[in-house]
Amino acid sequence: MILTEQQTDRIIEMAWEDRTPFEAIFYQFELAEKEVIVLMRKELKRSSFNLWRKRLNSGVSQKHLYKRNSEIDRFKCARQRMISGNRISKR
Repeated sequence: MILTEQQTDRIIEMAWEDRTPFEAIFYQFELAEKEVIVLMRKELKRSSFNLWRKRLNSGVSQKHLYKRNSEIDRFKCARQRMISGNRISKR
């Protein structure tokens, strides 16, 4: 699969976020966890990649749905504020 620069940037952004599971990346881009790891290794500096892998393996990250008892029903944090026009709406 050939990814555009914008898609690659989005996948990297999603992979860095602790709350975005690999299943969401697969759902949107059809990249399995191993393919995401290969992409991250290719696109990131070695030190950045090592930090990312360390976070994944430390247990802090919840990159798998089985760790959190939920399903993919949306792709943003529940606490993220809605943006309308140029104003951020209150909760």
